[in-house]
Parts: sequence; structure tokens; C-alpha cells
Amino acid sequence: MKPHSKPASFVMAGGGTGGHVMPALAVARELRSRGHSVRFIGTRRGLEAKLAPAEGFPIEWIEIGALMRVGLRKTLATLTELPFSVWEASRLLDRDRPAAVFSTGGFVAGPVLLAALWKRLPVVVMEPNAIPGFTHRKLARFVARALVSFPETARWFPPAVTEVTGLPVREEFFAIPPKPRGDKLTVLITGGSQGSRTLNRAAQESWPLWEKTAVRLIHQTGPAAYDELAPAFRASLIEGEITPFLTDMPAAFASADVVVSRAGMSTVSELAAAGKPSILVPLPTAADQHQLRNAEAMERIGAARMVLDAEFTGQRLVEEAMRLSGNPDLLNVMGEAARSFAKPGAARRAADVLESFG
Repeated sequence: MKPHSKPASFVMAGGGTGGHVMPALAVARELRSRGHSVRFIGTRRGLEAKLAPAEGFPIEWIEIGALMRVGLRKTLATLTELPFSVWEASRLLDRDRPAAVFSTGGFVAGPVLLAALWKRLPVVVMEPNAIPGFTHRKLARFVARALVSFPETARWFPPAVTEVTGLPVREEFFAIPPKPRGDKLTVLITGGSQGSRTLNRAAQESWPLWEKTAVRLIHQTGPAAYDELAPAFRASLIEGEITPFLTDMPAAFASADVVVSRAGMSTVSELAAAGKPSILVPLPTAADQHQLRNAEAMERIGAARMVLDAEFTGQRLVEEAMRLSGNPDLLNVMGEAARSFAKPGAARRAADVLESFG
């Protein structure tokens, strides 16, 4: 705990996906290391239900569903739930009134932030995406502080309270040195912990198309596709490894010349921290097309090549990778552009901001 701060309590709101939960956990760990008490408010079906207790943080529950891209019936059900969810969140905030509420977005954040604003509690949001999610967009003018990843995201929030901090990323990614180019291009393909059907299909289509002496593949399939893909990969005689889950992602990044992935903000932030060139294939069903906007932003600064999901085939994968392979200078330039986007110390800065309300 910093000498100027005194112990305080904080509430973390944001969940559903890893992209929402992991940044909140990083900030929560930083606050706890400074002597503060931290609790989460979430839903039992979101990833926060598993990850927050696993890290020793108490979590309390509300019931709320999504509003975006869920169909009329689900939207009406969520709107019906909303007043009760706000009341329940308000009751939880009254139980141990926090110094501030911290949000990383997701549908669980809506009722919690509405309750916090109703009770005149300071709300600090960390918006990871180029275009803010639904809750943060609708409540942008009421927040006490907004911590964003992209400079262009600042236009959604009041200028006086907005700061570009980036997203919390493990220190191991920042420590990855530039990789000297070897005889073979090492391509890391990852659709995240659950895998991606599009990336898995394109990877399999690519196996007969590579010049086998020119490439090495590291492929994280996700658990559902591994049993089907692994024997076929080994039969292809492509050098590399295939795995359902990479337990040491920083090491995989360090060994790769280029990374092929979705464009969630956690992944984009890790690519930036590691200074890795990438081929980004945004998830077309992501709310508010935020993965598309993230990929566009990375392509705009010269750090990535973007390929739309519908256009990503095995042939396109090979063409994009070999175009980069044939131009080592371009790989270096892309890596430097990615690293220029990196923002170290995001969790520490978020904790500093929250402490200012303690």
C-alpha cells in the first residue's frame, strides 16, 4: 500500500468473458497488494464466477442478461430483469459502501453502474475496445474517470476525466525480446482458450499448401477441436506442435515470428506488449463489432494485417504469412509499430486512480 493511501474497499463490476474479467482481476490484485479490500459483483454464468473466487476475491451475485445481439425475446427478458437487478446491486453496494466502483464492461456492469451512480458513488471505467461497449457508451458522461486503450476512444468520454492507459498485461509479455529471423517462419495460430472454428479450419486447409521446409506452426486448437485435428496435423508432416491449450503463452509468443489470432482487446494488448506482428481475424459476432474496430486500429498503425472472417481460408493464411516472410524488414517494422501501442503499468495506474477516491 502506498504511504499516502489508507485502506479502502472497492467493487469490481465487469464480466462474462475473459476480456472483461482478466483486466478487472489485474487491477484487483494490485489494489489488494496495497492493502485494500476488493470484492466482485457478477453473474453465476459469467467467467468471473470461476476466476474471482480462484484468486481469493469474494463475489456477490445479481441476475442479468445481455441486450446486444440476443434477439427480441432475450432483450425483453433482460429489460424485465433490469429494475430488480439495479435494486439488488444497490443493496449489495449498501452492505459495505465502497470508495469507488470499477468497471471493465460486459452486461453485468449495467445494473451495478446504474446503482452506483444513483448512490453518487464514483465510477471508474476501463474501456478496452476502440468503440466502447453498450454500458460504457450509454453512461459515458456520468463516469468519474475513463481509462481507455485507444486514443480515438477518448471521444466517447468527457475530455477532463479521460486518460489513455492501455489494458493490464502480464509483465512476461513486455519482457519478450525481438526475435531474430531464422531459416523457417514460425507462425503461432490461436483462437483463444476455447479455440476458433474459422482459424482451426483455415489452419487445416493450409497444411498441404505450405512449403514444408519454410514454416513451423504452433497451433492452439481449443479443447473441442483437438482430438479431430491433432492426428491430421501429425500426418501432414508440417514441423511444429498442436495443442488444445498453451499453458505458457508468453513463451509461445517469444518463439513466433507472426501471430494469427482473433482481435479481442486482451490479445491485441499482449501482441503490443510483445511487439509481435500479427494477422488478425476479427470475430464477426462480437458485440458492437468491437473486434473489427480493434483490428482496424492495429492495421492503421502498421502493426497487423486484417482479414475478415468470411475471407480467411487456408490459401489466404499461407499467402498472408508468406508475404510477410518474404519481407523481413516489414516484420520488424510491424513489430515496432505493435510495441509503440503498448502501455505498461495499466493496472498500477488504474489502482492509483481508484485510490484517489479513497
